Amino acid sequence: MVQIEVPEMASKMAYDRAIVVFSPEGRLYQVEYAFKAVENATTCIGVTFKDGVVLIAAKTTTKLLIPESIEKIMKIDDHVGVGFCGLVADARVLVDYARIRAQINRVTYGEPIEIYAIAKEIADRKQRFTQVGGIRPFGVSFLIAGFDTKPHLFETDPSGSMREWLAHAIGRGGKVARKVLEKGWKPNMTKEQAIALAVKALKTAEQKITFKEVECGIIEKGKFKKLETNEIKKILK
Repeated sequence: MVQIEVPEMASKMAYDRAIVVFSPEGRLYQVEYAFKAVENATTCIGVTFKDGVVLIAAKTTTKLLIPESIEKIMKIDDHVGVGFCGLVADARVLVDYARIRAQINRVTYGEPIEIYAIAKEIADRKQRFTQVGGIRPFGVSFLIAGFDTKPHLFETDPSGSMREWLAHAIGRGGKVARKVLEKGWKPNMTKEQAIALAVKALKTAEQKITFKEVECGIIEKGKFKKLETNEIKKILK
């Protein structure tokens, strides 16, 4: 019997057509491709401090584009905000879903949703889209920042995994930014120290960035606020 060798590329293609099919190595190629969408996106950074969390993100702009029309940091509830890397459309759909879950929690229980709970809702929805035929995974990672009894910073990736961090960075400059965060983060930081560290990490990851290409949101003592353009200009100096 003549044994026919299947080229490596052809073998790989047999397993990357459907999201529900594992390769012999135990890999889900479509999920890995979704991770690539995150890795190629502009950097997003989160830093916790004593009373809250700082989110800062770079975004791509062009001469004729209105910068405010692109959001990399969004509000979910009064005490929760997210920054993301990946496909904007996927992020928008998941943020809308998270807002509804937060509203349902308020109506049902009469109190704001816990940060762990909303992060888990998002992660669970992402995971469901990795094991149903005919759909694709969400090509987006989130940094979910919030304050309930204390500040929290959760990351969710395209596979549906969820992790909590003291400070973290995702996107194309994530590896470089994380080195800055590892050296600079310390317990009981003030808001000003957290902002300074986040800006330093972002400038290291995204060199020659301008204030028009930056978004920043701060959750302090349970209240989320996005900085205005003039405020961002000041912190980038």
